[in-house]
Amino acid sequence: MGSLKTMAKKVIITGAAGLVGQNLIPRLFSRGFTDIVAIDKHPTNTAILARNYPSVRLLQNDLAANGSGSIQWAQELAGCDALVIGHAQIGGSQPEEFVRNNVHATGRLLEAALQHKIPYIVSISSSVVNSMAVDDYTETKKAQEALVASSGIKQIVLRPTLMFGWFDRKHVGWLARFMQKVPVFPIPGSGKFLRQPLFAGDFCDVIAAAIDKEMTGAYNITGQERIDYIDLIRAVKKATGAKARIQTIPYGLFWTLLKVNAIFDRDPAFTVGQLKALVTPDVFEVIDWPTIFGVRATPLQEALNKTFRDPVYSQITLDF
Repeated sequence: MGSLKTMAKKVIITGAAGLVGQNLIPRLFSRGFTDIVAIDKHPTNTAILARNYPSVRLLQNDLAANGSGSIQWAQELAGCDALVIGHAQIGGSQPEEFVRNNVHATGRLLEAALQHKIPYIVSISSSVVNSMAVDDYTETKKAQEALVASSGIKQIVLRPTLMFGWFDRKHVGWLARFMQKVPVFPIPGSGKFLRQPLFAGDFCDVIAAAIDKEMTGAYNITGQERIDYIDLIRAVKKATGAKARIQTIPYGLFWTLLKVNAIFDRDPAFTVGQLKALVTPDVFEVIDWPTIFGVRATPLQEALNKTFRDPVYSQITLDF
C-alpha cells in the first residue's frame, strides 16, 4: 500500500473548535493536508481541539476583538492557500451576539484575507438562508454570506442543513444527551415536522474535496434522507440505547416551558426561536452532492450509530 500523498496547501479554519472544524481536521489529515491552522475563541473547546489534534497550529483568538490577538490571527493569513470560514453564532438569546460573531467578525476576517491575497475561500453558510424562518441566526447568516460573496475572492459556498455528528453540542447531540437523562422525552405538537439532517462527517468530506480541487459555485448540501422530527428522535433513541419514553405535548405548553427555562438559563441550548424554526415547513433542495464532490453519503441510521457509539469521540462533549 502506497504512502499518503502530502498536500502542500496551507489551510486555515475559523471556528475550528466547533462541530464542523473538529470533524474536518481528521478528514483533511486523511487527504494528506499537514499545514493546518485552527482559529477559535472558545477556551474549553480549543483545549479539546488541542488534545485531539496536537499537530495543528492553534490560535485562541476572537476575530471580532481588537488588540494583540487580532494582529496574531491576521498575520497567520500570510501564505494561506485556502481559508475555511466556519465561525458562527448558532444559538443564544441576544441579537448583538449574532451580529458580532456572524457579521462583524467576518468583515474583519475578509479585510485581512484581501490584504494577504488569500486565493481561495470555503464559505460555510447555512440552508437557513433559503428558509422561511426569520430570526437572528437566519438574518445574520444571510449577511455573512453576502459579505463573503462581495469580497471577490475565489470561493465556494456550502449551505448545509441541520447537522449532527461527533462533537455536536447543540441540536441532535444535545437532544441525545437530554434523552439519556430524563424518563420522558417531550415532542412539540405531533412531531410531524420534516427534517433533512446531514451527517457532519459527510459535510466535512465535501469541504475537503472542495479544497483539494478548488471548486467554486454555491451548493445546497442537504441530508439525502427526509424524516419527520419524531422519527428522527426515535432513530436517535435506537442509536443511543436511551430508555426515555417519547411523548408528544401541546405546542403552547412546550413554548411556555422554553420561556420559563430561558429565565434561569442565560444561554439555553434550545430557545423559542429554534422551536419556531423547528416547526417551519421548509423543504430544501436535494442535489447529487455525493457525485459532484466524489464522497459517500452515509445512511442516516449508520451515521447516528457512528455518532453515538464511537468509543472515543462519542464521549467528547463540547462546551456551549
